[in-house]
Formats: sequence, structure tokens, C-alpha cells
Amino acid sequence: QDKTTHLRCIHSTVKYLIVGLGNVGAEYAMTRHNVGCMVLDQLAQGHKATWQVQRFAAVAHCTYRGRQLCLAKPTTYMNHSGKAVHYWLHKLKLPVERSLVVVDDVALPFGKLRLRAQGASGGHNGLKSIATWLGTSSYPRLRVGIGHDFRPGQQADYVLAPFTAQEQAALPTHLEEACQVIQAFGMLGIEQTMAQYN
Repeated sequence: QDKTTHLRCIHSTVKYLIVGLGNVGAEYAMTRHNVGCMVLDQLAQGHKATWQVQRFAAVAHCTYRGRQLCLAKPTTYMNHSGKAVHYWLHKLKLPVERSLVVVDDVALPFGKLRLRAQGASGGHNGLKSIATWLGTSSYPRLRVGIGHDFRPGQQADYVLAPFTAQEQAALPTHLEEACQVIQAFGMLGIEQTMAQYN
């Protein structure tokens, strides 16, 4: 079953690579920096898709209204996320505009979503790595706000800390909203989805 799904994903005419950024390891699983992975976990769960560790990423495949969504959580650690994105874009033979990177963002309030067709890294090591490997910062990304309740010099500790109990209670709703944006992106493309959700 999984092999058939995998082959169908690779050979399907309308497919997208959806990448959720985060760090590997149980100690990072529920931290703010891993919210990109959390979104993909929620999306995979909703579609009953199973994860398989493959080259540079844990990968799952699902279908939404005829679109193939190839979900990838890089296993390269955040600083080398670009290696996984580059590999899977080539593996799936996709142009960069048919990819979407889901990433945490301290510049946005907790739970706020912002879809962009391109942009600067904002100091985010995962986005820096992707821009380096792809040779461009013009790739779609869904920024998921994690807030910025930290003092100067404390950003690293903040993003690598778990969400507060209050945030954890609200998190499933925000993750589901992000999943809806991803599915709309697959159906409508970047411009229409931005108009609808931003």
C-alpha cells in the first residue's frame, strides 16, 4: 500500500512538496521551533498518512481533492534543512513554486498565520539554509507565529522551549488552520490562497 502510494505521488501530474521545519529528536518534539513539524503531523494524521524515514527526511503522502501532497520533515537538523528541500524537489521533479515550507516565526503573534511567495530569512537558520541550497529566497512559505515573549539575547532559549500550557490548549486550533491553508495552496495556488487567508 505505502509503496503504491509513494509511486503514485512521484508520478502524479499535480503534486506538491510540503516541508515542515524542525529539529530531530524527542527533546525538540514539542518546542516552538518545531511547530512546522507539528503542522505536518496534524495534516498527516487527518489524512491517515504514515511516516517513513527516507533520505534526509521523514516522508508521508496524502491526496486532497486530486492533488498529491508529499509531506517532508527534514532529518538534517534545522541548520541544514535546505539539503532535504533541495533533494526532494529534485526527487519529485518539482519546480520551487510547487513547494511550501512551514516555519515558526517570532515576528508574528502566537497562532497568527502568514503565507508568502518569497521573503528574507528573518534570521531563521532553516530558511537561510533553504535559500542557500536553492540559490533563491523566492520559495513559498507559511509562517506560523510563535510570539516573542523573550528578553534581548534570549531568543534561542525561547524557540527551543515548549509552548506554555495556555498556548498548548490553543495549539490544535491553530495547527488545523495551517492545514487548511496548505490544502488551499494545493488547490488554488499561492496568490489566491494568500488573498483568502492572509
